[in-house]
Amino acid sequence: MADFGVILRNIGEFGLFQKTILFALCFPNVILPFHFASVYFIQSDPERHCKTDWILQADSNLTTEEQLNLTLPREEDGTFSRCRMFVPVDWDIGAIREYGLNETTGCQNGWVYFNTLYEATIATDFDLVCDRANLLEVARAMLMAGILLGCLLFGPFAESFGRKRAAQIPVILMLIFSLTTGLCPNVYLYFASQFMVGIGYGSYRLNSVILATEWTGTSKRSWGSCVAQLFGALGQCVLAGVIYFIRDWRMAQLIAAAPLAVTAIYIWFIPESARWLLDRGRTEEAKQLITKVAAINKRTVPESLLEKIVEKETEKRGGIISLMQSSVLRKYFFTLTLAWFSLNVAYFCISFNVGNFGLDIFLTQFMFGLTELPAHILCIWLLEAVGRKVSLMSTLLIGGFVCISILAVPKGNAVAVTTLAISGRFFLNWAGSVCNVYVQELFPTSFRQTASGLGSIASRAGGLMSPLLNMLAVYHWSIPTIVFSSLTLISGALSFVLPETRRKELPDSTEEAEGNRNKTSLKNQSELNKPAQSKSTKL
Repeated sequence: MADFGVILRNIGEFGLFQKTILFALCFPNVILPFHFASVYFIQSDPERHCKTDWILQADSNLTTEEQLNLTLPREEDGTFSRCRMFVPVDWDIGAIREYGLNETTGCQNGWVYFNTLYEATIATDFDLVCDRANLLEVARAMLMAGILLGCLLFGPFAESFGRKRAAQIPVILMLIFSLTTGLCPNVYLYFASQFMVGIGYGSYRLNSVILATEWTGTSKRSWGSCVAQLFGALGQCVLAGVIYFIRDWRMAQLIAAAPLAVTAIYIWFIPESARWLLDRGRTEEAKQLITKVAAINKRTVPESLLEKIVEKETEKRGGIISLMQSSVLRKYFFTLTLAWFSLNVAYFCISFNVGNFGLDIFLTQFMFGLTELPAHILCIWLLEAVGRKVSLMSTLLIGGFVCISILAVPKGNAVAVTTLAISGRFFLNWAGSVCNVYVQELFPTSFRQTASGLGSIASRAGGLMSPLLNMLAVYHWSIPTIVFSSLTLISGALSFVLPETRRKELPDSTEEAEGNRNKTSLKNQSELNKPAQSKSTKL
């Protein structure tokens, strides 16, 4: 029976069809960073004071300075308190001036914000300051928790219902809840909407890459992951520019919904993975797709090849059980997931601190995205030049070393700290692209999506941990950096146990994955010349 790698070589490994579907699936990654706008661009401690308009009932002609002097206590440095006010009283203005107010309380009627960098943020719209300031980290955690759950739900979903459906449904989720997020009247509805956006975000990033990869031949397989990351980096740059000009988090959410609406239309015309169809025994559908793809790529499918595409004996599907039963694949899985977890902890710890490096936040965010562009372009070339194993080890070790070097720089040196942070993100993002490729090449078709989903869950768990880890900075500013840098260095060293998968076909069975097969073009070509085997022959 014909191997799918042989089929791809005949219909085109990276022809017009593959290029079109790759662009269509990667385009939404330009807009996905906008979902982080409301948690990236925040003044966590904006200039403010309690709203004390109650005193205007006693005298509506008070100047602003008089109002503040009568209603707000002062701090030790002489400035007005940001979080306290005098308890309102039902006195006339003369009594208030004569006796003054002494009893204080927290702000009862909200805050007045001034000298803010943005027109509106979730901090100012929902008053996430003073005793509610920790809700900023909760907002970040809710988005990351949604991303994690999206990977958990849609990984197994794609195994049963196909890669196509698992990429379509998340786009609809993101479109609906991007709109509701921008219109939320209170912080609790915002949390819920961001959680649902996260589910769509996580599941789309996971499944779109695998759908593109399963249609691509060995020589260009790394393009699926790297181009998706490349579009994401471009989105980071676009996000910085958009927020610089509009400075309103609600408008950013609504802007994100427009291209998602376009995606929600064309995503229904994306074809299913023929590899998945064959794995599920849906041979006739797979044949029709293969023929259509060959026509788009201006290739002709040999009749002898189509005759060899017969129904296969499907491997017993145990999902995670099958994965855990293999000691070899289990070792690969835990090594790779640790690497993915570690790099995401570090990546998002740095990202969520974008406003704390001392330089202009818009310039820093733009540089974050701009420096990631060459990382993904280099990744496409180096994955084929030096392989997956060396790429993963080197990027994790270098990235971890650069991040821990931040501790050696004085906090006041904003340029040096920002340069090291950008460099660290450069290598960590590069490592993320390698993990995306690696996880698809190590595991067989029967549970590739499950392994990818579980690995992505581990990576998103790292993202979920990052805002919580950043909170430890209240005890000492160096704690988060020490933790995420150490994790990255350890996972980089452990990656030595992974096999090399460069220029090897995607495995279709556990035995092939354990053996890390390496089928040459000559071997595949010779199989074409063999007579068709029995129906029980495996793909």
